[in-house]
Order: sequence, then structure tokens, then C-alpha cells
Amino acid sequence: MTTQKPAILVLCTGNSARSQMAQCYFDRELGERFQVHSAGTEPGERIHPMTVEVLAEAGFDVSKRRPQGYRDFLGTLPVHTLVLVCDGAAKSCPSVWPGVHERLIWPFEDPAAFVGSADETRAKFREVRDLIAERVAEYARAQSL
Repeated sequence: MTTQKPAILVLCTGNSARSQMAQCYFDRELGERFQVHSAGTEPGERIHPMTVEVLAEAGFDVSKRRPQGYRDFLGTLPVHTLVLVCDGAAKSCPSVWPGVHERLIWPFEDPAAFVGSADETRAKFREVRDLIAERVAEYARAQSL
């Protein structure tokens, strides 16, 4: 008999940037112990191209992924840890998630909302990616104590 691993579900509004980044890093750091998914409260049509680019720089291929809605997981996924990476998701996500053991609110700036040149925008996406990577690594270290 196999048991299903508990899940980490990362939410943001569009599921096109921050939550996709966090999903990659959570999977890298804790994928042996947890299923890792991401979703949006209002998912877009596609992952932001700059997200795909900066994650590829870090060794992740998300080019075939599509944004998902949180309702796809509500009541069907044994979510252990719910991580909200933006204020918008924190406000529009259900306040009660069945079975969740831990609800974390880690608001990161939305790089997709940044206005600047292509190089400046790329730098903003890298900055947010790196902040998320650091936060997830800290969390993973605490889980191994």
C-alpha cells in the first residue's frame, strides 16, 4: 500500500510568475517529502514569458506548464502547507482550506506588474526569483530540524 505524500500548494493571483517560481524551488528543496503544486485565484492564460526565462536560467523548465486555478485542488488534494505569495491571493483565497496544517503568507512584489525596459524587467524577475529561492531554502532548512 502506498501513501500519498502531503502537499504544498503555492497560490498567487494569476499563477504566472511568483507561484510558479515558488513551486520550482519547493519541489527542488522538499519534493522528496511533499507533492508540490501551484495555482491562482484568477489564473491567466499562460505563464509569463519572463518567468519561463528566469527559471530556465536557474535550471527549471516550465515552458510546458499552464496556469491552474485553486479550485482544481480544493477538496481533492491533501494540502499540508498552503503558501500565499501575494496579497491578492491572501485576500481572495478561502480562509479555511480543508485539512491544511500550515498557512503561510509570504507576499512578494509582482514582477509582472513592473514597468521598465526589457533589461529592467528581467532584473526585477530575477530579483523576485532569488528572494523566493532564499525564503523557500530557509523554510526547507527549518523543516529538517
